Amino acid sequence: MKPVESEVKAFFNPNRRSILKGMVAIGLSLPVASFATSASAQTLLEKIKNGERIRIGFSNEIPWAYPGENNEPLGFVNAMTIDILKKLGTTKIEPVVTEWGSLIPGLQAGRFDIITGGMFILPERCRNVLFTEPLGKSPYALIVQKGNPEGLHSYQDILDKGLTFVTASGYDEVKIAREVGIPEDKIMQVAGPIEIVQAVKAGRAAAGGGDSFTFRRFADDDDTVELADPLAPPTIPGYPALALRLDQQAEVDAINVVLRDYIGSPEQLESVRKYGYTKANLPDGSKAAALCRI
Repeated sequence: MKPVESEVKAFFNPNRRSILKGMVAIGLSLPVASFATSASAQTLLEKIKNGERIRIGFSNEIPWAYPGENNEPLGFVNAMTIDILKKLGTTKIEPVVTEWGSLIPGLQAGRFDIITGGMFILPERCRNVLFTEPLGKSPYALIVQKGNPEGLHSYQDILDKGLTFVTASGYDEVKIAREVGIPEDKIMQVAGPIEIVQAVKAGRAAAGGGDSFTFRRFADDDDTVELADPLAPPTIPGYPALALRLDQQAEVDAINVVLRDYIGSPEQLESVRKYGYTKANLPDGSKAAALCRI
């Protein structure tokens, strides 16, 4: 896509204090992390100012963020990211698709500038990346075979019945399963949600763990699986956000300024409507800083 040069110039105009409020200057003073390559040494705001492509990293996570034809960035988090970056002054986007478990290492290695894959804000992740404020909320879910033949309504049920649980490598559901006490040899880790559903359908696992947003889409499209209902805790929502490198606080601040007016706006809701994101999925006021401490 052709960059909107006028928007780039306008964004970095000193008069646009309502957006930057000195953030560019702060960003330029940040040290470059030792893990960044020379190609990624510039901050996000510098790359926007210089008219360079912004590389967004995501995996195949329908409907959050996933590749379409010719790697087109689809999904509601990608749609929101494109809107946000446009407001920051660029339409030059380069999608980088990788497995979920490679997202944070890929960001740290400079393979891309932002993780847009719908990653939930979690304390252990906050030690490795900086999160923006939440883009929405989504409860956790278990997906099971149609009719829920094992009668599963919690992680404790899976443990008590000695069954195999499947989730994706890098998902926080791995930690949840371990904390409940499900043994390692009963925790199957796969690449992503498609593989989770396949394992449940094939009977290699009794239940799969993920978010309700993703699994409901699978259940709606496939009458051989369903969501475990009701589901005992953890049923608190997960809070997805954009993730950036630890040396990108100015960039996170700049994005958060945009999010204040963007989240919940008609523009945002129209951008995400076709992916099933509704007003019910809007953030509830929880802040990234608090979620990093939970």
